Amino acid sequence: MTEPNVFLASIRQQMDRAATLAHVPDHVRAILAEPKNELIVHFPVRMDDGSFRLFKGYRIQHNNLLGPYKGGLRFHQDTRLDDLKALSAQMTLKCALMNIPFGGAKGGVKCDPSSLSSDELMRVTRRFTHALGANIGPEYDIPAPDVGTDAQVMVWIMDTYMNTAGYSGRNAQQRVVTGKSVECGGTEGRAQATGKGVVHCITEWARERGIALEGKTALVQGYGKVGSHTALILSKLGVSVVGVGDHTGYRLNPEGFNAHRMAEYVKKNRSIEGYPAGEACSRADFFAQEADILVPAALQNQIGAGEAKTLKVKLIVEGANGPVMPDGDAVLQERGIDVVPDLLANAGGVTVSYYEWVQNGRQEIWDSEKVEGRLERSMKRAYQRVAERAREQGFSMREAANVLAVERLARVYAERMIFP
Repeated sequence: MTEPNVFLASIRQQMDRAATLAHVPDHVRAILAEPKNELIVHFPVRMDDGSFRLFKGYRIQHNNLLGPYKGGLRFHQDTRLDDLKALSAQMTLKCALMNIPFGGAKGGVKCDPSSLSSDELMRVTRRFTHALGANIGPEYDIPAPDVGTDAQVMVWIMDTYMNTAGYSGRNAQQRVVTGKSVECGGTEGRAQATGKGVVHCITEWARERGIALEGKTALVQGYGKVGSHTALILSKLGVSVVGVGDHTGYRLNPEGFNAHRMAEYVKKNRSIEGYPAGEACSRADFFAQEADILVPAALQNQIGAGEAKTLKVKLIVEGANGPVMPDGDAVLQERGIDVVPDLLANAGGVTVSYYEWVQNGRQEIWDSEKVEGRLERSMKRAYQRVAERAREQGFSMREAANVLAVERLARVYAERMIFP
């Protein structure tokens, strides 16, 4: 199997396994195996030097049984159709698991945002939004940030969409995207939401086992929106981050990195490359470093059997989508290393995106205490549901999360039936 298809095959395998364990009817299994819609667009953009460049964009709408399609947009040079199909399916299951009234989608543009000026990035975003047209909408398909995109990109999408919508309903279109800046209709707590969700899973895991987190150590792969906030929150709990890595390389520091300084450095320099603290190491050395917790928060397909065999951690919490490959997962189970799966671990982002969507629709503004309080309750309840199901039936946490999600979808299909 070629590399681009590994992730999609893994997600399909997980869904098929969950459908078997949950005794889901064959027609539901068949529906969930493929997205409802796959949109590919090509659009020209004028670059700063006056030349024009053709870009390719995608929007994959997997399922909208439970509500509007929902999912991030990634701007990355390796954006692939099959990866987005896998990610959109994960979003369907994630929303079902978290009891959020959304379906699943994913999209993006094949580009390297770091090579674009701010004006070029804005024009790419606006032209992509225009190319998508009515294929997105506040009650139909609601994008959000992902790899290579942020609140500013979401604001550009919102503004473009609002300016092409009918005049009378213009302000109602604000919730066409989530993950916006607070000033432009976003919600307090969205930037940290995924990292907070990861840490809530860590604290629940520790609570169940009577483990004190003070003095424990962690490795964080990927120091972007998810990894940096996870490290910052862990530092407040007394957990020392002794290893970090991203697309530019890896660094170790047995004494622990200053999470705040590293976050500021990455925000300014867009990577950890050249960070003055710690020592550079190989990717293999990073995964072989002894620590209590590993948070893979980069891209998919990062931990295969080779990495899983060398890991010296007690817990893996998947801040990214699909970082552990099937062969790696098998090794981790055999070695008794606990894994909190992506479906649960990084669901804080879509949960708070839902809160933002609700606030926009109601014309309300929630303070950070309300947002964070609701997120904490939602994440901890979801963790407890997954952990209880895993214990009851001897499932892994990944199997339990997938089964709970697929069961919910199957129940809704059973009641609504298939039209006509």
